[in-house]
Amino acid sequence: MGFFSRLFGSSKPDTKKVTVEPVEYNGFLIYQEAIEEGGQYRIAGRIEKEIDGEIKSHRFIRSDVLSSRADADDFMLKKAQMFIDQMNGKIFD
Repeated sequence: MGFFSRLFGSSKPDTKKVTVEPVEYNGFLIYQEAIEEGGQYRIAGRIEKEIDGEIKSHRFIRSDVLSSRADADDFMLKKAQMFIDQMNGKIFD
C-alpha cells in the first residue's frame, strides 16, 4: 500500500515534526510547542518535572494566536514562567 500512496500521492497532509528543546526554569522543563493554524501560531506548550521518579506534565493551549512561531514560543515561555512562580512550584499538587 505504501508504494501506491507514494506513486499516486498520499491523501494525508505532510506534517512537519518539530523537535522542541526544553527550557529549564526553577527545576521545571518548559516545552514551547506553538500550533500552526491558518498561517498564524496558537500559544501552546507543556511544563514537566520529575517527581519521585515519575514525569509529571501540565499541557496548556491558549486562545491567543500570533503571526510568528518565535513570538508564540516567547509568549508561552513567559506565561509558563509566570505560572510556575504564581503556583510556587506546586503545579502538580
